[in-house]
Amino acid sequence: MLYHNKLTQKLILPEALKPILNVARFKGRKIVFTNGCFDILHRGHVEYLSKARDLGGVLVLGLNTDESVKRQNKSPERPINNEETRATIIAALECVDYVVLFNEDTPYELIKIIQPDILVKGSDYDPNETDPRSKKYIVGSDVVKARGGKTVTIDLTEGFSTTGLISKLKS
Repeated sequence: MLYHNKLTQKLILPEALKPILNVARFKGRKIVFTNGCFDILHRGHVEYLSKARDLGGVLVLGLNTDESVKRQNKSPERPINNEETRATIIAALECVDYVVLFNEDTPYELIKIIQPDILVKGSDYDPNETDPRSKKYIVGSDVVKARGGKTVTIDLTEGFSTTGLISKLKS
């Protein structure tokens, strides 16, 4: 198979992904889910995603659409790269098995569809936080825990952030 075909097959709709994940589960593979906008890919992203993949057999990444990123109020010019570009770049990473776009403010509905065994976020979140109003709350943790899964945080690579990178480029 051509590598480009393999790359495009990683970009998938939730409905098409569900039977693929059912087969993976049948084979005993754990499904790991994480999400974000991954606007300008940097070392911190790559280390985070590779560590997330190490937690299970399949890594699914929920990627915010451009509209969803704009509603996050990161800055008026974000995202820098459009959703198609961001999805293609993320899909090119060997550690990422599937990329699914979501347009909502949170990936909650996507998590309900995917039903991951392991939900991963950065260490700026708290896997024990139960108050959905808290900034440290991990959206979808209730869904994952209800089916016996776990929520995990991964330490962020110090000195690497998209916001920091944009500031550096502006100066």
